[in-house]
Amino acid sequence: MSDRKTIEIPPRGTRGSSMPFGGALMRLAKPLMDMQISRYRRTAGPTPPQMMGFPAILLTTVGARSGLERTHVLGGFADGDDAWLIVASKGGAPTHPAWFINLAKNPDKVWIEVGNRKLKVVPDSLKGSEREQAYARVVAVAPRYAGYLKKTDREIPVVRLTPAG
Repeated sequence: MSDRKTIEIPPRGTRGSSMPFGGALMRLAKPLMDMQISRYRRTAGPTPPQMMGFPAILLTTVGARSGLERTHVLGGFADGDDAWLIVASKGGAPTHPAWFINLAKNPDKVWIEVGNRKLKVVPDSLKGSEREQAYARVVAVAPRYAGYLKKTDREIPVVRLTPAG
């Protein structure tokens, strides 16, 4: 039996925060992001390090178009013993982050690093009241996420990651 689940991509929003020169700025910032990933791996212990006051994980997906592995540092919020929540907020932008599109297109090719543990995971995009309750739990740990809902009119996906197998 496959661990593959279908992940629905909600529609884009019509308003939200934007980053001036977004694409060009992200290309310039890539070396800095790569350094963050290297530092995470070098210093990770049994518990996830903190980033901006909340726990950070590494999420690796396979590009929907490129087929290449892509790794991102994200807020990763424990949801029970062996599950984590990630939020596709993109700072309240009207579009979804690339990692969410990759995860939706290749849900069977997703890994996380939590502290010094690397796990293949099964993503589950939460819906309805389950999503709202999960988002509220994230906001309780990281209040900045509350503001993202006010910036955009798109549904910000909340994804629960559980170990595969």
